[in-house]
Amino acid sequence: MKALQPDDHPEPGGRARDLPSGGPTVLRILLGGQLRRLREAKGISPKDAGNAIRASASKISRLELGRVGFKERDVADLLTLYGVTAADEREPLLELAEQANRPGWWHRFSDILPPWFEVYIGLEEAASTLRVHETRCVPELLQTEDYARAALEVSRPMAPAQEIERRVSVLMRRQRILSRPEPPQLWAVVDEAALRRRVGGTAVMREQIAALLAAARSPAITIQVMPPRHSAMAALAGSFSLLRFAEPSLPDVVYMEQLTSALYLDKPADLAAYKAHLDWLSVNAGPPETAESLLAGLLDELGG
Repeated sequence: MKALQPDDHPEPGGRARDLPSGGPTVLRILLGGQLRRLREAKGISPKDAGNAIRASASKISRLELGRVGFKERDVADLLTLYGVTAADEREPLLELAEQANRPGWWHRFSDILPPWFEVYIGLEEAASTLRVHETRCVPELLQTEDYARAALEVSRPMAPAQEIERRVSVLMRRQRILSRPEPPQLWAVVDEAALRRRVGGTAVMREQIAALLAAARSPAITIQVMPPRHSAMAALAGSFSLLRFAEPSLPDVVYMEQLTSALYLDKPADLAAYKAHLDWLSVNAGPPETAESLLAGLLDELGG
């Protein structure tokens, strides 16, 4: 991820003391950003930093991006290399490394969750705003339990029932962020075709549309529906999410899930392109106030 420049923040010791609490994914990113700023301030290359901890330059890159866990010994060696020798500067960063290695709640599901998705859950938990474009189905954070189960049974036809139930449990746990005292702002643009796609049968869809109607009335949730006349362009862009964070040292991230992997984009040019497309989607989708009437109409069609 793009690091802020060294002169954008106070000295490392003071900055570390002020770092906010958060899940392990966010703490890794914050610590990685600190280490990158320290390295760049000293003019040390990733290759030389890697040599200091018996690792490669690519390992340094992964550490600085927060994509892997930290060994306390490696952090200590890097701090020494970067000239951070005073105890009052070192200890907060070493403590942060220890906190960043504590497993998140999703760790117990690591047998069914790939590492690239565990990263996303950590980012999702820390996000202050989530902008979602969904063309396939109801956005995951707004799915009912029965809808989620039916969707997983379709997308993972070979998965045993126990795995499906565990995946449903993960989703229900992820949705708790929307009921926090200060929930993130969720702004979803959903293709109308996705709402009309029968997943799990009439009863399941009736419950799901009713849940969406209730969600649309929440002050923390904005739902827009993309009408059929713009559906083709929206579908060609595909589904993706943009996550924004309250912590200023965390850059925005665009997330796109694929069948066996995912893309995380945070370069300024990529972010600008996806933000512009989200703006286009928002302008061409029905305004939020019409989503409720459309959902109410769909509910009537389902006999609700």
